[in-house]
Amino acid sequence: MASPEDVIEPEAQSSSAQNLARRRFSRDLHNLTPDELDGLVSSSEGRHFLVVHHLQEIKAAEIVYFLPDTPITCKVVNTEKHTTRSKVRVGTLYTVQLTHGQFHWTVKKKYKHFQELHRDLYKHKMMVNLLPLGRYAKERQQLRAMPEELPSLHGTERTRRTSSKMKFLEEYLNELLENAFCRNHHSMLEFLTVGPLSFVTDLGAKGLEGPISKRSGGHRLLGLNCAGHHRFCFRWSDRWLVVKDSFLMYMDEDNSCINFVLLFDPEFKVKVGSAHTGTKYGVCFENFTRSLIIKCSSYRQAHWWSHEINRLAQSCDFLKVQRFEGFAPPRNNTLTKWYVNGSGYFEDLADALEQATEEIFITDWWLSPEVFLKRPATDNYWRLDEILKRKAAQGVKVCVLLYKEVELALGINSEHSKRTLMNMHPNIKVMRHPDHVSSTVILWAHHEKMVAIDQSVAFVGGIDLAFGRWDNSQYQLTDLGLSEIANKATEMEPKGNTAQDNGVADGPKPVRKTAEQNSDDLTGNTKLWLGKDYNNFITKDWVQLDKPFEDNVDRTQVPRMPWRDLSAAIHGKAARDVARHFIQRWNFTKNFKSKYKDEFYPCLLPKSHCTADSLSFTVPGSKKAKVQVLRSADRWSTGTCENSIHNAYIHAIENSEHYIYIENQFFISCADGKSVHNGIGDAIVKRILRAHREQKKYRVFVVVPLLPGFEGDISAGGGNAIQAILHFTYRTMCRGDHSILERLKEVEDKWTDYITLCGLRTHSQLSESLVTELIYVHSKTLIADDRCYIIGSANINDRSMLGSRDSELAVFVEDEDRVTSIMGGQEYQAGPLTLALRKECFRVLVGASSDPSINIDDPISDDFFYLVWNASAKLNATIYDKVFKCLPYNTVHNMRELKDYSTKERLCDTDPEQAKEELKAVRGLLVHFPLKFLIEENLLPPRATKEGMAPVGLWT
Repeated sequence: MASPEDVIEPEAQSSSAQNLARRRFSRDLHNLTPDELDGLVSSSEGRHFLVVHHLQEIKAAEIVYFLPDTPITCKVVNTEKHTTRSKVRVGTLYTVQLTHGQFHWTVKKKYKHFQELHRDLYKHKMMVNLLPLGRYAKERQQLRAMPEELPSLHGTERTRRTSSKMKFLEEYLNELLENAFCRNHHSMLEFLTVGPLSFVTDLGAKGLEGPISKRSGGHRLLGLNCAGHHRFCFRWSDRWLVVKDSFLMYMDEDNSCINFVLLFDPEFKVKVGSAHTGTKYGVCFENFTRSLIIKCSSYRQAHWWSHEINRLAQSCDFLKVQRFEGFAPPRNNTLTKWYVNGSGYFEDLADALEQATEEIFITDWWLSPEVFLKRPATDNYWRLDEILKRKAAQGVKVCVLLYKEVELALGINSEHSKRTLMNMHPNIKVMRHPDHVSSTVILWAHHEKMVAIDQSVAFVGGIDLAFGRWDNSQYQLTDLGLSEIANKATEMEPKGNTAQDNGVADGPKPVRKTAEQNSDDLTGNTKLWLGKDYNNFITKDWVQLDKPFEDNVDRTQVPRMPWRDLSAAIHGKAARDVARHFIQRWNFTKNFKSKYKDEFYPCLLPKSHCTADSLSFTVPGSKKAKVQVLRSADRWSTGTCENSIHNAYIHAIENSEHYIYIENQFFISCADGKSVHNGIGDAIVKRILRAHREQKKYRVFVVVPLLPGFEGDISAGGGNAIQAILHFTYRTMCRGDHSILERLKEVEDKWTDYITLCGLRTHSQLSESLVTELIYVHSKTLIADDRCYIIGSANINDRSMLGSRDSELAVFVEDEDRVTSIMGGQEYQAGPLTLALRKECFRVLVGASSDPSINIDDPISDDFFYLVWNASAKLNATIYDKVFKCLPYNTVHNMRELKDYSTKERLCDTDPEQAKEELKAVRGLLVHFPLKFLIEENLLPPRATKEGMAPVGLWT
């Protein structure tokens, strides 16, 4: 039994590449106690799923494959004739049906196979009797419990008749299976095609298994690969092939290591014959990522494998292209829950992680190991890395996939995240992808954010497990960690709300802490954002992430930038779909990068959907709806091609009858066939024009960040990156022939009846000064007609939507139940989940949370659209301009005006008391997006700059 010290290498003391490349843990801990092993295999109903992660230990402990105290019965039900190799003699093939508990399967055998089984068992019996070796002691004990002779395989004259012979062989097998000595012998296991994964309940039916010889090569990988080399440079290896209801895999029988997993997908095909395989009796299995060739012993066996695999795969959902050209179908009656902001999301996620017993899958664009999931933190118990370490120590396998950034362009330091997690426990495995040179992928990113727990509960959305993401509906600007509660310049939440700004209104100015805070002693802490978690990335982007508890900005002088985001929790079959996507990416990365091909990084297996409804826990507050998992995927990222998120957005817009509400980090669309290709903006234009021609009320609400999320001083122009994103945002909204407003000329100046474009802003008091800051909208959400919504990681731009660029994940949720509501002044049957989500968004944005007189029930009524939504946005923008002279603003049309505007006196400086009075009129968070900001400037980066030399696709 290995101890942790046996597999721990010294921690790297240097930041050199050589030391960083070393793993602290060189191999897995194989230290399950006998009781723990027994717990995995003791159930007579089926094996525990964790068996798949402990195959080597089970083999070393010589644990039998069959379920304890569960009989095995066989029945010979049919015969068929087959031609032997001589092509003259006709043989008989016997169909044997087997039952073992809840598992049923069929094998086909010739009479000679029965003879070979009998011979092998007889030889082994003689060896056990003749060789008094200690390792045979257990088998000798089993021999004493059986008759002196093995059952005879030589029948009477009567058994030569086929019907009698079937009965005789059936009785013969059943008699053998009643004895443990015969039942567990390797020749019997091979005869019955039983392996270590045969009776794992969560893998579904037993499926098809057996020994095969497989050919190397056949992988379809982008990058620096020798094209076609596998056709003439290959080797054959003996493996044990396993076919389940949605995948096939092979493993090494000698060391019980799973070598490769091939998932069923729409490209899955089975081909037989030398024309397809280049070998006699060959069978070829193809999917998006590989063409796998195996060699069988006969023509009959090759066709048997082909027929049975096709039969098993017939009911597989993943063989068909689903709605929106997606990989997963809609799942009815799925428990799901939405989250607005990170506070509730992080808390439920923390509780769900605590419930994990088998596997935790995490993939993020950025992951901060030191982020706290419950706040304020008074100890490290709810810190992400501590949670994962705790679960790993309990035997849970933690698999993390991180985006490997181009370090010169991004400072998210995924190497620090990987090293921090992997140095904690050998059960924590972290991969980074892509390798930018070998994969030829430089511009694109893995952008999805997902956590799956035991392949039964999953969290999907826009929130990375990273610094700066935790927030609540108050969007606090300050967090000084003092006992005094700040008096905000104006309250935006009901008095019943307990969370308040942790700033100060008056009194002495706090002393800034420059040293790194001691995270080990958080007793009495009242801060919500510790260290790097408090940030304003437009003022200063994150740096030195290896010093996570040292402040990134001076929190006594710089307000934090609030973060608005949405996510969702899903259960059951939809959660299995999310986990399957992760498994596909994980196995693809393992095959792609040679450093991950060792046994330390396991091949992952997807659970069967037939057991998905058995949930060990559920997220509190979840409700049932129809849920479809969507993604953007390409051959470089996942090994397959899909843009179902884009298709779902188009579908939701085109089929909406009353309104769509879009909250997104980006708004870059309106295809021109050159620089922009996604059609979301075009669908919005068509839907508005349809409503105009039909003279029907229709609303489009768009909420985006007032500025892109790049470091830069907007008073000096913001920098090339900010201006580039602004250029394409304005090109979508209102500038140029392809823009939405330009294409709505048919409605003339009545476009304001149909569409409203807004950002979010808030204010507070930091020390003795009034401060304001935009709320960074990081959401990726669409809500339609109070009946359906999309929440995910995909921005409205080409990078996220085309599928061939960034990888993304989302869920399309449709209410199946109805509640009475109101729409356009008429009674309306809304979906309860979607209605509640839309109201939660509107409640905070228009200020209804602090003013109960504001009615948000009818989202398309004239009273709400004009007098609440648009009036609030216009009023708030005017007040913020008057008090703070904040940017961006509509009256600033060029760089000269920008410079003049930035030097004007601000009311908050000249007359703070009057400024406070003005701010009392602010209602909610909405401000109109400044459509005329820098309208006279060309915002594209100059050609001579690094931003200007970058491909246009980097920005779109």
